[in-house]
Amino acid sequence: MAGKWRWIHNRNRRNFNCDRSSGQMLSLSTLLSALLVLASQLALASVPRFFSSLSLVAMLPLAGFVFFATIVCARWLRKLAGVSASPPAFVLFNILFLWVVYILVIRQAISSLLDAFLNAECALLLFGLYRIFSSDPGIVPYESSFSVETQCKDLPKSISSNENIPVFSRVRNCSKCKANIRGFDHHCPAFGNCIGQKNHRLFIILLTGFVIAESTYTMCSTKFITRSLNTVKIGAENQNALSLYVVISTMLFSVLQVLWQVVFLMWHVYCILFNIKTEEWINWNKYPEFQLKEESQLGNRISFTNPYDKGFIGNIKEFLRPTF
Repeated sequence: MAGKWRWIHNRNRRNFNCDRSSGQMLSLSTLLSALLVLASQLALASVPRFFSSLSLVAMLPLAGFVFFATIVCARWLRKLAGVSASPPAFVLFNILFLWVVYILVIRQAISSLLDAFLNAECALLLFGLYRIFSSDPGIVPYESSFSVETQCKDLPKSISSNENIPVFSRVRNCSKCKANIRGFDHHCPAFGNCIGQKNHRLFIILLTGFVIAESTYTMCSTKFITRSLNTVKIGAENQNALSLYVVISTMLFSVLQVLWQVVFLMWHVYCILFNIKTEEWINWNKYPEFQLKEESQLGNRISFTNPYDKGFIGNIKEFLRPTF
């Protein structure tokens, strides 16, 4: 237990680039994340301001380019300053920014029922971020016999030599956190944690929550934009026009987020249905249990096989099975 909490403490420090005992680096990293959110959102707001003649659909790829260019510039400035932004803080501040825009601007055009729904979604997202950031993904302490299993080149032989280790326990090493994780899927910088056996379901729920919340925000902002276009002249510099630019830019941001998150969610649904982890799918040639040796006239050949696949129903049951 002491090893687990020591790992969580060290991971949190790494996520916020805080390698010193003082909170100076943490403060700078958090401040940089907040400034990056403001810079990226202001950059996105320039799209409807200077390209008002384009349709919202035509603005979307342009907004994607502007956002990507802003992040690239931020990375370049980060190297000059020697301080990195915190991905979890960046996600947090983006949620807060959209929530503030909704409350101050969009809310007036939304029904009370939809208003309550979106506010509840935002609150649940913040709670989910806290839970997954502080969760145990399934840490296996280094002093455990599982660490020997993870680093062994011949995994099946290592397992069969120790009756206390279950067959194919799927303990993998995270190179980012320098920790062994049972059921390791991937390291998620945005959520500041590894995704493993103990928090995989929470990750899927949170990812689904982001898709739903951002889709709801897009719907609400579209209602506001439709109503505002009847009264506000695009290209003007008054307060109503500036508010409209911000709403359009945040809507474009939400659509961009939903597009990649839906693809990411579909990928994880695929992995659940076939009972395979992202790490295993990418690096299957590192793990002997996925390697099927076949002999042919041309010589030995290694192909992929999945020993964990129990069929769709069995795989879903295993994913939903409680972990302790």
